[in-house]
Amino acid sequence: MGIIRGDGNIDYSPILQAIALATRDEYLKQALLRFTVENFREDLRKMLSLSLAHISFKREPGFEGFLRERKKRRRVVDSETIAYYHSLFMKHLEGKTLSEELVNYVVNHENKWLRNVFRHYIQYLYYMRKIPPETYGWIMEVVPSRSYKLDVRPYPINLEDVAKTLKYLEENHELYYLIYRLMLEGGLRLSHALLLIESFSPRELVEIPGVGLETTRLVCFSDKGFCRYYLGIRGSQKPCEWAYFSTKTLKLLGEYAGERVNRNSVRKYTRRNGLLPPKYMRKAAWRLMIKTMPREVARFIQRRIGELKASEARYEDLLGEADQYYPRYLEELARFL
Repeated sequence: MGIIRGDGNIDYSPILQAIALATRDEYLKQALLRFTVENFREDLRKMLSLSLAHISFKREPGFEGFLRERKKRRRVVDSETIAYYHSLFMKHLEGKTLSEELVNYVVNHENKWLRNVFRHYIQYLYYMRKIPPETYGWIMEVVPSRSYKLDVRPYPINLEDVAKTLKYLEENHELYYLIYRLMLEGGLRLSHALLLIESFSPRELVEIPGVGLETTRLVCFSDKGFCRYYLGIRGSQKPCEWAYFSTKTLKLLGEYAGERVNRNSVRKYTRRNGLLPPKYMRKAAWRLMIKTMPREVARFIQRRIGELKASEARYEDLLGEADQYYPRYLEELARFL
């Protein structure tokens, strides 16, 4: 074809013209990339290292805004998570230069959360057009996100220990006692119980998205001994719409409304005093709830959204069924407490 001359040397002109066609032809571009990766991987790695050398890690105000508002998929909105990410960034990444050595350092670090922070910052750099798509793709491929072991984890919850924990808190720390009661009575996560206390606004009028139901946040059934409060957490966070609790707990909630509590302080206090960790309350609540109501209703109350898909019509049915069955759960709870 004239590429190899009669003397055995290469005529580079037709080859370079053919390569230039890759800028206009997707198939040729992919073929060229595959050939290069398969045959010149080490040379590519060295070139990539040179291109990384101009990028330094610096904590910028825009990074936090990116995590909260611009990040694709699940945004990071929890203030404590943001603060933890900040501390990891400042300790391990601030001032470092992007390189293969840094990538290997992050991949092999004992704290797997560092991978998440690193990946988030790479996404931020790509969003700000500070790194090319090739660099972004390579890093996201070689730096895995924090891994989760999908194994069977037993939770040996002794209901007597639950009762002892609540009794201790009632006598020694009333605010933490309130938190534990909210988790146990409503099957709430710790973060949701803390948010409920901090943002408690019972008279506020809200409309439930997608259902068209207008209600005050707090709805009480005094004759049945319980209330439900609309937290309305949806979207990227772990969801929690309705929080169910007894009228007895409501009185205590009124006393501590607006209090801001650090969840790590709660965990440290209970660990220091040999009490059950907060996460066990939601699990104990589930164990008792399914004794007193259909599982679908228990899922609705605890907002186990991955296990429950409710249409608009079914939503109101489940809300009514939850109101019907919840007093039975409170009776069961009172018996063992």
